[in-house]
Amino acid sequence: MGACHVAIDIGASSGRHIVGQVVDGRMELTEVYRFENGLTRKNGHLCWDIDALAESVIAGLTAAKEAGFTPTTVGIDTWAVDYVLLDGYDQRLGDASGYRDSRTDGVKDALELSGILPFGEHYARTGIQYQQFNTAYQLCALSREDRASLDAAETFLMVPDYLNWVLTGVKANEYTNASTTALVGAKTMDWDDELIARLNLPRKIFQPIQMPGTTLGSLRPEVAERVGFDCEVVLVASHDTGSAWLAVPARDDKAVYFSSGTWSLVGVENRAAICTPESALANFTNEGGYEGRFRYLKNIMGLWMIQNVRKELGEQTGTAPTWDELVKAAEEARAAGYHAVVDADDPEFLAPASMLGALREVCARSGQPIPATMGEYALCVYDSLAADYAHTIELLSALTGVAYTSINIVGGGSNNGYLNQATADQCRLPVFAGPTEGTALGNLMVQFIHSGEYASLEEARAAIKQSFESKDYLPREGANGEHHGNGGSGVHQGLHPHVRRRLAAGLARAQRRQPHLPHDRRGGRAGASVL
Repeated sequence: MGACHVAIDIGASSGRHIVGQVVDGRMELTEVYRFENGLTRKNGHLCWDIDALAESVIAGLTAAKEAGFTPTTVGIDTWAVDYVLLDGYDQRLGDASGYRDSRTDGVKDALELSGILPFGEHYARTGIQYQQFNTAYQLCALSREDRASLDAAETFLMVPDYLNWVLTGVKANEYTNASTTALVGAKTMDWDDELIARLNLPRKIFQPIQMPGTTLGSLRPEVAERVGFDCEVVLVASHDTGSAWLAVPARDDKAVYFSSGTWSLVGVENRAAICTPESALANFTNEGGYEGRFRYLKNIMGLWMIQNVRKELGEQTGTAPTWDELVKAAEEARAAGYHAVVDADDPEFLAPASMLGALREVCARSGQPIPATMGEYALCVYDSLAADYAHTIELLSALTGVAYTSINIVGGGSNNGYLNQATADQCRLPVFAGPTEGTALGNLMVQFIHSGEYASLEEARAAIKQSFESKDYLPREGANGEHHGNGGSGVHQGLHPHVRRRLAAGLARAQRRQPHLPHDRRGGRAGASVL
C-alpha cells in the first residue's frame, strides 16, 4: 500500500475521517470514521462540545490504523469564526461558544454608535463581510460579558487550531480561518494590530499566522501511542470553505464556485481582495485562500433551511422524510400551482425556534401563499435558494465586471439534483455538480502537494476531473421564472449602463437586508471599550 493521508473534515452537524491516496495519478478516498457534532445550550449560550470533538479526532485516527492505513500526514478543517482561549497554564477558559449564539446581538451597532469602528473602515481594512457572528464581534461580546476571562487569556486558537494543538502541542493560527475573524489585514495577510487595539483586545493572545502547506509538527507522544502511529500534522486550508474551493474543477476563469452544504457559499477565486464601498454594501467577503488567493464570495443560508424543515417534519410524524421524498413532494406542489419565494438571507432563518413557523411567518408578511404541506415547504425553500443564487451571481458579475459562463457546485448539496436544476434555470447558466466530497478533497490536495504527489494546485485540480464524475444541468427554456442570472449576457469591464442598473438593484436588495451600513470611514477611539 502506497503513501496515504487523512483529512479530518468537521462540519456543524458531523465529522469524518477520509483516507486519501494517489493511485496511478488518480485520487482515491476511503471513509474510515464518522461522528456527530452539534451545538448544545450551556451556561446560557449555544456551545460546541470541544472535548468530544478532540476525542473524536483521536478516535478516528485510531480507526484509520485499525482499517489498515498508516498515514504519513493528517490535516484538519472545520467551520470558521469560532475559537478557544487558553490561560498561561494551557487550561481552557470558558466554553467554546458557537456562531449561532445570540451574544453578539447589537455589537456592530455599538461599535458604530460609539465611533470606535465604523463598518465601512472595518471592511476596507479586512475585506470581510458583515456577519453578526464574526470573531471580532464574538470577542467584543466576551469583553462585555466576561472581561476577566479575556484578560486571563494567553492564547487564542480557532477550532481547527485548537484541535491541531491537541494533536501536536504546537500553537499556530492558520491563515484561511484566521482571515474570517475580521481582524486580519487583506493586504498584509497578518493580524491588524490597529484594529485589535481599537477593539480593546489583548494582542498577545494571537499566534503567528501560518499558511496552508506548513508542517505544524508530529503527534504528541501520548497521542501517537494511543493511535498506533506517528505522522506529520500539516496545516491545510483549515476553513472548510477554503478546502472546498480548492476542489472545484472549473473549466475556465469565468466559472462561479458554489460550496453547497449547511451554508451555500457563492463566489469566485481572485488574486487580490476587492474592498470597495460597493463590495461592502453588497456584503461580499474576501476570505483568505491557498497560496494567497482570495475567495470572493457571499454566504447564503443554504441547506440549513431544508435540513431543519426535514427535521421538524420528522418530529411531527415520527419519521423524517427522505431527501427523495422531499423532492417528489416539491414537484407535486409545483404541479399543483404553489409558488412562494422568500429572502433566504432573512435573519428569521438563522436560528429560529421553528423553521416551518419562520417560513409561514415570512410568507404571510410578504403577502404570499402560506406553506402548509411538506411539498410546499420544500418547494418554497428550493425556489428561494435558487432565486438567491441568481441574485447573487447578478451582483457578483456587476461588482467584478465579468460575464460568468458556468457554475461549479461541490459539497453535499451537489447531490441535490432538483436544486441543481432549479439553479441552472434561475441563473440561466450550465451547472456542473460534483465532486461531493469537495471539502475533504481540498484538504487532501494540500497534503498531496505537500508530499510531492502533485507538483501544483493546477495539476491536482486536473486530477480531480480524471478521478471523479460530475453531472451536468443545462437551463431549460421557459423554466427560469422571474429571476435571471447574467447568462453570458455580456457584462464587460467599465460597467455599462445596464450593468450599473443591475448593480444598483442588487445593492438596494443588499441594503434592505442590512439596514445600517454607513460609508463613514473616520477612525474611532483607539483602545476604547465597545461596552
